[in-house]
Amino acid sequence: MSAQLPDSPDSGGAAALAQRILSAHAATFTGFAPEPPPAPTSDDPAYRAALLAASALGFIAHDAEAIARAWAAQTQRTGQFDAAHWPDAPQDFGLTERDDQASGPAFAECPHQLGLYAVLPDAAWVGRMARAGVPTVQLRFKSEDRAAIEREVRAAVAAVQGTQSLLFINDHWRAALDAGAYGVHLGQEDLDALPATDLATLRASGARLGVSTHGYAEMLRAARARPSYTALGAVFPTTLKKMATAPQGLARLAAYARLMRGYPQVAIGGIDEGQFPAVLATGVGSIAVVRALVAAPDPEAAAARLLRAMRQPGAA
Repeated sequence: MSAQLPDSPDSGGAAALAQRILSAHAATFTGFAPEPPPAPTSDDPAYRAALLAASALGFIAHDAEAIARAWAAQTQRTGQFDAAHWPDAPQDFGLTERDDQASGPAFAECPHQLGLYAVLPDAAWVGRMARAGVPTVQLRFKSEDRAAIEREVRAAVAAVQGTQSLLFINDHWRAALDAGAYGVHLGQEDLDALPATDLATLRASGARLGVSTHGYAEMLRAARARPSYTALGAVFPTTLKKMATAPQGLARLAAYARLMRGYPQVAIGGIDEGQFPAVLATGVGSIAVVRALVAAPDPEAAAARLLRAMRQPGAA
């Protein structure tokens, strides 16, 4: 079903401009239910057109607003309304370069190409995949027992010793710092809830920080923390985690990758081996997997296949 403009009063030809956006992009951003537009905060025709079009394309309200503001900025910067060019210039979204010291200190750098990124349930799995040659591993250990968390984090740090794997710890950042882990990964809600003093402590430690994002608004919030990398997803449907947003798909992933090109990027969510070429073609430098390894009959053999797929993005 083609995208349709939601009912909204026209202003300065915004509806006609919005239709031009839809004509240029509706075939790209498919599969999303249209959303009613949020209340406009500007009478700028480019802004209102993009707000209408982004809502018709199924972007949630916060993302539609971010797109609208960026499209207005793009129009002002270039001096013309270009319906065909989806905004992807960082400055139009209010983003600065990650290493722009004038915008405040950034987290320590990590490799721009993190490669295959295994998200694993315990330290034994971390060690197993590190020994299998997976370059980036994450411990996602779920527990309310603080002592158990500290033991598992220490065990995971020990498990990657003697390997080339970079270890990120999901959520448990204090335990990660105490154990000397390479980095920490936080979800969007965890980052939003982190007091500024704790964020400063985490940054000053030298640990790398990865942040989950699920659309434009969350990418912009994450970028304010100047993380080491951003995770973009969920790309495809996944049953491993309840998601507040619909699967983003390849077209949105490509748009996000263009915008966040100054950051290392990790694509995550429902990605299997057969989808690696298409995902890598969007420009991301890393793919995170869970079930493709932990549910495989032979996880080491699965890791070897996925590592080859990362090296040969054009392979079928």
